[in-house]
Amino acid sequence: MTTKNDFSEEDWNRIVRAPFVAGLAISLADPGGPIETAKETMATLKAATNPASREQLVAELALDIQNQVQQKQNPLKGYRPSSEEGTASGGEQVLVELKAVQAIVAARATPEETAAFGQWLLTTAQAAADAAKEGGFMGFGAEQISQGEQEMLDRVRSAVHP
Repeated sequence: MTTKNDFSEEDWNRIVRAPFVAGLAISLADPGGPIETAKETMATLKAATNPASREQLVAELALDIQNQVQQKQNPLKGYRPSSEEGTASGGEQVLVELKAVQAIVAARATPEETAAFGQWLLTTAQAAADAAKEGGFMGFGAEQISQGEQEMLDRVRSAVHP
């Protein structure tokens, strides 16, 4: 059974923010307006704090996120994909971060915990994608998940389920 004590503080912070990075990947794939962004953020938060898995590691992470939210702390604090010229795009950077975090978990957790963690990240990204319709005009012609979001979901899936 893997717990917070099995990780360095820096690694734990990266693991805790990973579901929000997964949600951010969707937002970056097809940026919408402030209402869409708010809906995606709320869906990410809900999925991150209510995981379907009962694996000890994921449950402990969800509790940590709940505590941060109750204390009005931002789980993404300090994380910003770079927008500097010559660096990978924000979408690419979040995928690199998700792969790195998945590797950190895989190095210390059981295969079952690692799979549950990856599924939790994917579920969180899916919740963000499902949260707001994209495109259209005044709700007409909008699609639930845009092509850009679907492509990013597929890339998140590849990142967390190598």
